[in-house]
Amino acid sequence: MSARPLSLDLILVPVDQSDEAIRAAEYAVAIAAEYGAKVHAIHVLGEDVVRAIEQGVVDENAVAAEGKVVTDTVTEIANEAGVTITTSVAYGFSTTSKLLHPGSVVLDTAEELDSDFIVVPREPVTSDPGEILAKAAEYVLLYASQPVLSV
Repeated sequence: MSARPLSLDLILVPVDQSDEAIRAAEYAVAIAAEYGAKVHAIHVLGEDVVRAIEQGVVDENAVAAEGKVVTDTVTEIANEAGVTITTSVAYGFSTTSKLLHPGSVVLDTAEELDSDFIVVPREPVTSDPGEILAKAAEYVLLYASQPVLSV
């Protein structure tokens, strides 16, 4: 009995401002190029950033500009490889819902978009408010219904 070839249509990659997230995006794009799939990059905002926006300490437009740099970088990587990419931004924290955290945002997005595969950055735990995916990667690995590659 021969194995069925892997079929991928959409690969999800959560990104933040870390080098590890960019590396994960590079892997996602390489896999997408190999399998003729599309990539969706979701920029997940962490607790410190969300609280600062809600408290008016940080200008939401400044956060959006920083996020655009991240998604533009990922889009450039995909374009160079000839891979179709879409992007979105999501709050990975809520002051009103304990169930909203970076890992749940990634998995909810994967389900909403009907992703076939997820590539997550494996990151060192740092205190940089722009780097929030370290805890999310572990959660995604534990609870995803899709195959997950941690890089």
